[in-house]
Amino acid sequence: MRKTREDTEKTRLGVIAAALKLFSSNGYSRTTLNMIATEAGFSRGPIHWHFRNKDELFEAVLQYSQEPLQQLVGQAQASADPVAGITLFIDEWFRLLVEDRWYRQSFEILLNKTELTDSMAATIRRERQLTRSMVEMLSRRLAEAADAGQLTLTDTAEDVALLLYSTLMGITQSWLFSPRLFSLAQQTPFFRRRLLAMAGVTPGARTAAQAPDKAHRS
Repeated sequence: MRKTREDTEKTRLGVIAAALKLFSSNGYSRTTLNMIATEAGFSRGPIHWHFRNKDELFEAVLQYSQEPLQQLVGQAQASADPVAGITLFIDEWFRLLVEDRWYRQSFEILLNKTELTDSMAATIRRERQLTRSMVEMLSRRLAEAADAGQLTLTDTAEDVALLLYSTLMGITQSWLFSPRLFSLAQQTPFFRRRLLAMAGVTPGARTAAQAPDKAHRS
């Protein structure tokens, strides 16, 4: 019986899911294609049908698992209110870490389980492009908020954006390394408040930006 396009995509996603699980638990170098095939319940044939080698599979794993982050950058930029866009980015960053296992595992792989080598050049380029897109989006939104009188910048928008991104990454790595150190879900309101204050958001603008979030949770 011929496989349908849906069957083929299901097999591909099954391989990606198995690889994501093993890369996040064992690391890239300690995970073999044989291990991934066993975890997925396939022979190595379907893996080689979809991916030329482990490097290409690794890139596909990160690209698929980080799609929500790429979408979030667009959503934060599209928000009519720049402070609301920044707030959305912060809240969704933490929510996805807590609730989306694939998204969370992609960070575990990159931050704690992988030695980035020359063979991963394409993956490294993509990750750096994604990083730049996040910092640039935050910088634009901060500049727009400053122009609208919603915050006061004592440093350049670029510098503050870099600080916000670096702080988000630091919180993420600390929590992934030691999840029992703090509850990310419970600490999200505190982190959001401090990050917005770090950005120079005025209390009135901060309250307005968070109003839709409170209504959504009720």
